Amino acid sequence: MSLNPSVIAKDPTHRHRAVGTLAGFTAIFVICGLGVMGGQDHRAVGLEWLVVSAVAAVVYVYGYIQAIRLGGSSAGLRSRRLIGGTALHAVEIVGAALLLGGYIAGLYLAAISMIGLLAYMISGAWLLIMGVSEQRS
Repeated sequence: MSLNPSVIAKDPTHRHRAVGTLAGFTAIFVICGLGVMGGQDHRAVGLEWLVVSAVAAVVYVYGYIQAIRLGGSSAGLRSRRLIGGTALHAVEIVGAALLLGGYIAGLYLAAISMIGLLAYMISGAWLLIMGVSEQRS
């Protein structure tokens, strides 16, 4: 992203994908960082995870909808990608809520979903690189 800021800033798809990808990576980093802090029980971890993942989900969905609405590069701008990413975010939020409610299985549900979201963020970064290179040539 730092190599092509002008191309990314001009195209709504690239701009919103960049924001969503950065928000997703940041959310994963923050959740993991908060999770390793000592002196917390499952309720504290569940609440932190719930709040951070909900914010990341809003940023992802809002950005994707804006990218579709505003047009621009169509690289990877598919409704099934929006549905898949939203579903992963929803499962992560449900898992965090279950953990907050005392169901330790929620930890596994949220963690598996987070790994899926990590793959989505990596593929989103790849789509951003491909879309920018396509636009530059």
